[in-house]
Amino acid sequence: MTERLISLPPRIRWGVVSAATALAVTGGAVLLQGWRSVALWAVGIALGYALYQATFGFSAGFRALLRDGRTAHVRAQCLMLATATLAFLPTLEAGTVFGQPVRAFVFPAGVALGAGAFMFGVGMQLGGGCASGTLYTVGGGSTRMLITLLFIVVGATSAAQHAELWLDLPTLPSVSLLSALGLLPLLALYAAVFALLWHFALGHERRRHGSAVSIWQRASTLEWSFAWGALALAALNFATLLIAGRPWGITQAFALWGSKTLDLTGLADPVFWAFWEQPTRAEALHRPLWVDTTSVMDVAVVVGALLAAGLAGRFSPQWRTTPSHLLASVIGGLLLGAGAIIATGCNISAMFSGIASGSLHGWLWIAAALPGNWLGVQLRPLFGLDEIRGRRQAIGHSV
Repeated sequence: MTERLISLPPRIRWGVVSAATALAVTGGAVLLQGWRSVALWAVGIALGYALYQATFGFSAGFRALLRDGRTAHVRAQCLMLATATLAFLPTLEAGTVFGQPVRAFVFPAGVALGAGAFMFGVGMQLGGGCASGTLYTVGGGSTRMLITLLFIVVGATSAAQHAELWLDLPTLPSVSLLSALGLLPLLALYAAVFALLWHFALGHERRRHGSAVSIWQRASTLEWSFAWGALALAALNFATLLIAGRPWGITQAFALWGSKTLDLTGLADPVFWAFWEQPTRAEALHRPLWVDTTSVMDVAVVVGALLAAGLAGRFSPQWRTTPSHLLASVIGGLLLGAGAIIATGCNISAMFSGIASGSLHGWLWIAAALPGNWLGVQLRPLFGLDEIRGRRQAIGHSV
């Protein structure tokens, strides 16, 4: 029997909406030094809003696949990647849009990427979310995820500080499938790959449960479906490419925040770390945070989620949690932060933006991250995390 969708109107939290609006306006005013910064601030707010409205948490999607055999989120990710690919690849092939140069996220893949992605996968399941998931759930009022975010910053900064331990590990050169195959062959290859992934995911869920949940199905009439969330994320990532000249990224900002904090407090001198010796990274280290595109968009994601939570009437922070959940957040956050820096990206910059850019490293990242997610799923009961499952299933959320 199909359950009826909940259609009760939301009790809007006007105080939260007012605070989010004030933050959005203030942030826009601070960034008035250029229209691109203001536009990216707006795109970040839209990303946070979309992530929250669709409860688009990658860690919950991988857990549903690995533990329960449910694949709606994975199929939505296929839709997201396919849509982004159709927009990204012709644009990257052209090289410029209205005079604005655009570049792909194409990075080397090797031991460091595999190890970092595996660590990140474990951290996703223990910390309660990926990088984007952590940001939007913090904006949505999750106090536990504040701990995860804090230790993501700690983990990312530690990995940057000790970059000499992993920078010289064996690696393959950067491989652009767009350059190697050409636009049309790559589009055809991607179409076949996404169709096969969709087919296997759908078949797997049907074998396990007799039927498969549609990606257009909503947990309530107040939420977006996974499909709408996927399409929104693809469009907003493409908007980021057009405005910033490169795809959406998240995690380097965490290492930057931690490094600047250590520099300001005199506890370390990050300018001499091997990680910050790369010219583009060194430039970020010496600029104010409000001109760093990744930092601006990360904060904007939190603001967008805060606005969405206020409008949905679901902003209600719970300050009490168990020591085991806090420990999971600490460990998970450290693994998320360190893993993302070592792997040169997370599920957004490495998998989403990397695959949409036609980079081989994006596919290798997810191949290493999935086993990490599997291990993380096995470890969750040790921290009592799956006790939350039953309480959240009724409203369509995962933790």
